Amino acid sequence: MEVKGASVVSIPEFVRHSFGSRFDEWLDSLSDKSREIMKGYILVSSWYPLQEAFIEPTGRICDLFYGGRDKGAWEAGRYSADLALKGVYKLFVKLGSPEFLIRRASKIMSTYYRPSELRVHEMASGKAKVHIVAFPEANHLVEMRIAGWMERAMQISGCRHVDIKITRSLTKGDPVTEFATEWN
Repeated sequence: MEVKGASVVSIPEFVRHSFGSRFDEWLDSLSDKSREIMKGYILVSSWYPLQEAFIEPTGRICDLFYGGRDKGAWEAGRYSADLALKGVYKLFVKLGSPEFLIRRASKIMSTYYRPSELRVHEMASGKAKVHIVAFPEANHLVEMRIAGWMERAMQISGCRHVDIKITRSLTKGDPVTEFATEWN
C-alpha cells in the first residue's frame, strides 16, 4: 500500500514545528529506510510505502512525544490539514459547506492513499458517518491521523464543536472503519 508524498511531507514538518529540539532524536529512532525518506526531499506528487513513510514515523512520534499514546497521530493529522488547507484551498474549504467537504471525502482519500475507498454512509444536518471500506493495510495510527485531519478540516470550514469518534475499525476486525462526526 502507498501514501502520497503530500501527506508524508507533513510528518517531519510536524516534528520540526512541535518538537524542534528533538527532531534528530526522532529521526535517529527510525529504521534506515524510514529515516532516508524523512530526511530526504519528499516529493508531494510521488507515492511512498505506507509502512516506512507513514506508519513507522507516526508511531515514533507517539512513542517519543506522547508517552506511547495515539494522540500523536491525531495531532499530526490536524497539523497536516493545516498545511494542506492553506491559501486558495483554505478559501475553497471555508466557502463550501461541511456537507460539501464530507461528500468530497472519497476523492480526497483516494488522492492520499492507494488503494483505498471511502464512502459517506449517512449524512444529516450537523452529523455524518463516513466509512473506509477498503484499506488493505489497515492501521490504528492511520485511522487516528485521518480523524485528526477530518476534525481540523471541519474546523477550518467553519464548523464549531466538532466531535469525531472512530466507532468501528478495520484494525479491530470490523468490516469498515467508521468515523461518526457531529458539529454545529
